[in-house]
Amino acid sequence: MPKHINLSVSLYVTLVFFALHPALADSYAPGLPLAKTYKQDIDIKEYWLSEKLDGARAYWDGKKLVSRQGNVYNAPDWFIAGFPAQPLDGELWIARSRFEQLMNIIRDTKPTAGWSKVRYMVFDLPWPDTPFTERQEKLKTLLADNSSPYVQRVGQSRISSHEALMKKLDKIAATGGEGLMLRKGDSFYQAGRSDDLLKVKSWQDAEAVVITHLTGKGKYTGMLGALLVETKDNIRFRLGSGFTNQQRYNPPPAGSLVTYKYYGKTVNGLPRFASFLRIRELPGTRKQPPVPAKYPDS
Repeated sequence: MPKHINLSVSLYVTLVFFALHPALADSYAPGLPLAKTYKQDIDIKEYWLSEKLDGARAYWDGKKLVSRQGNVYNAPDWFIAGFPAQPLDGELWIARSRFEQLMNIIRDTKPTAGWSKVRYMVFDLPWPDTPFTERQEKLKTLLADNSSPYVQRVGQSRISSHEALMKKLDKIAATGGEGLMLRKGDSFYQAGRSDDLLKVKSWQDAEAVVITHLTGKGKYTGMLGALLVETKDNIRFRLGSGFTNQQRYNPPPAGSLVTYKYYGKTVNGLPRFASFLRIRELPGTRKQPPVPAKYPDS
């Protein structure tokens, strides 16, 4: 066999090996399905419905929990001790309206007892060749035999109409929930945004990069007044609401990627009533291309 063919085969085997065993990679950004925003132009009966949890996306590769950006969460050994060997896709979560408390716990470089309040809420199995409905049945079976108190499956149900969806959204919002998620029953697990996964909210959200801090005035003297941020479309605006006093004393640093909510846009493309939600990514976060993955049914 020619030498260049031998090298190609060797490279292929190496790539497949790491794809099947992502835990062996140093730190990678897993290729995750990402949501688009729901619009009333789909056959809603084809979708499964679940609550949108206000937590931190986490990919369990069989040995460790990895963030969407590829950073390893410093979860205590006792927290992950009973996790399945099977890779999982889910969310680290405490409860509704407890996002800041969650982030304080999981960002600590030294695991603390606070992790006992956290649950890993699993909503998918990363099997690329299996439809979502079948993946949910497999997930039920897998977690039914799991002994860990820190792993839970996110409940899925069907919804009959747009009107029923809006009633469900109002009920969730009234009790402090963030929104809803729709996942198409016959969809496959694929990285990137598509209409197979939709988020349903009474408001919209987006991300922007922090350019600089603007000094506060009046009651905010000596604190952050607003962030000057820039969207992916190169639109700059001031983000001045939604911060706690603690966040105004210690605002997201320049270069951070932050998430904000808004209610439509002006004719100039600026978000209406924009309000800070959370830090999505700190500056200097390591990014790498997604690792292809295919996992056996075992």
